Amino acid sequence: MNYNIKNIKLATEGNKRIDWADSKMPVLQLIRRRFKTEKPLKNRSIGCCLHVTTETANLVRTLKIGGARVFLTASNPLSTQDDVAAALVARGISVFARHGESRKEYYHNMYQVIKQRPEIVIDDGADLISTIHKKKIKGVIGGTEETTTGVVRLKQMECDNVLQFPIVAVNDSLTKHLFDNRYGTGQSTIDGVLRATNILISGCHFVVAGYGWCGRGLATRAKGMGAHVIVTEVDPVKALEAQMDGFRVLPMAAAARVGDVFITVTGDINVIRKEHMQAMKDGAIIANSGHFDVEIDKPGLKKITKRKRLLRNSCEEHQLRNGKKVYLLAEGRLVNLAAAEGHPAMVMDMSFANQALAAEYLFNKSAKLKNRVYCLPLKIDHQIARLKLNSMGIKIDRLTQEQKRYLSSWKMGT
Repeated sequence: MNYNIKNIKLATEGNKRIDWADSKMPVLQLIRRRFKTEKPLKNRSIGCCLHVTTETANLVRTLKIGGARVFLTASNPLSTQDDVAAALVARGISVFARHGESRKEYYHNMYQVIKQRPEIVIDDGADLISTIHKKKIKGVIGGTEETTTGVVRLKQMECDNVLQFPIVAVNDSLTKHLFDNRYGTGQSTIDGVLRATNILISGCHFVVAGYGWCGRGLATRAKGMGAHVIVTEVDPVKALEAQMDGFRVLPMAAAARVGDVFITVTGDINVIRKEHMQAMKDGAIIANSGHFDVEIDKPGLKKITKRKRLLRNSCEEHQLRNGKKVYLLAEGRLVNLAAAEGHPAMVMDMSFANQALAAEYLFNKSAKLKNRVYCLPLKIDHQIARLKLNSMGIKIDRLTQEQKRYLSSWKMGT
């Protein structure tokens, strides 16, 4: 078995943490139980490019128990948990990931997964899928995408008529983006900021760049902790929504002058630029919770920095040429995974249930699908939601036959 990890001796600690996460993932447990009996992925090959965390480990275990040969690489150089990587290798799963790997190592490890000729690829950010396209790799029958940024890239590939196989946009499942993006990102981002800085959120001016599902969750969590939340947006509808939700809405140029903490969650490039950082208060904290480290203009920051030093883990002080100091967290990468542990297992339970069932769906249906980006069928989405409710001991009503007839008829009026 091929692998590239930091230290296999870390497996014991990794196994304990994987087991703890698993205890909080009842939906994935139920899917794993069925996969063990039915083996729907028997003799299939799956290549994964995901954050190497305890939650991902339980997804990978589920795919393997379903009969698949699974190969895993990291979707972010700073999110890999080396003890988890070791534990997976000890369980017979090929992992190519090391915490803190260079960009060269990142792509080298990705190529090791590609060399295994996967039939299905499970991606987070679309780096693996785009690399497969650039290298003109054949034999892939379908893929899934975990995050908003990746779905945007893949939909553009579809528009450009270059997509070579069907994609299931797992991120667009209701049981993914409504919960993972909103509750998971909201909580884990603040967790990352607190671990890197140990600041008091209450009373500070907290700027959230972007009011998509991730931005909504982050703004709500920060408000709940007593912050004065400011939202910046380019979409007039989302900006209006933020205003109606009770948040102050400003352009970034104006927010830069009053904010204490700035978090980007837009999926776009250079959201916080050199001129914004020059206008910030002395001591402002800047972080990103979007997938790629492009939302903060790091080259621009470098140009206006006189000197820098690492003050705490994941907290870098930049002494600017204008005399002010700003603090960049986690190198501008995903602060919730680079400075903390990412989303709680309870919410990733639904996200990775979507991934496991999407892989099964693609093996069964890929021959009938076109080279487009699809949502996972709503029936499967509802199945995951019901399983999650059952695991929480929650019961809901069902439509009566009369109600079904009423909803399906246009003749019955008042």
